[in-house]
This record gives sequence, structure tokens and C-alpha cells, in this order.
Amino acid sequence: ATLNGSEDGEAVLRDFIGAEDTALELVEDFHALAPLIAGLEDRDRRIIHMRFVEELTQAEIGERLGVSQMHVSRLLSRCLGRLREGMLTTG
Repeated sequence: ATLNGSEDGEAVLRDFIGAEDTALELVEDFHALAPLIAGLEDRDRRIIHMRFVEELTQAEIGERLGVSQMHVSRLLSRCLGRLREGMLTTG
């Protein structure tokens, strides 16, 4: 299948720009997040780094850590929950 017409390309571009806006918000929040991330356990910091800096999938992170993808999902949820709580209490 091939993409024909400019509408598909424009939709993809709109999605990309939308994603970029979210990324910009994250970058702005990063300064507030940095001390919170520093307060996490070493393994949790590594998981956050692998997921959001290296952009590995949960399965890839699981392979590196020797745990299941489901366990990585739970760990990420817990970490992100803590960071979210920290942002709410410091913001």
C-alpha cells in the first residue's frame, strides 16, 4: 500500500506536531522533575532513563533487567505515580 495525496501526510504531520507540543511540556516540567527523579531508587532512575531517554520498549527494559514486561509496566506505573505526586506537592 502506498500513501497517495497530501491529506495523509498532513494528518501525520499534525499528529507529530501534537506530540512535539507534549514533549515541550515535558521538557518544561523536567526542571521540576529532576530533583524528584534524583530521589528515586537507582533501579527506578534507570528504568525512567531507559524508557524516556533511550526510548526502549517495556519488553526491552525487561530483557535488560531480567524481569518480565509486566513487571516493568508495574515499576513504571509506580515511578510515574510517585513523580506525579511529587509534582503536585511541589507545584
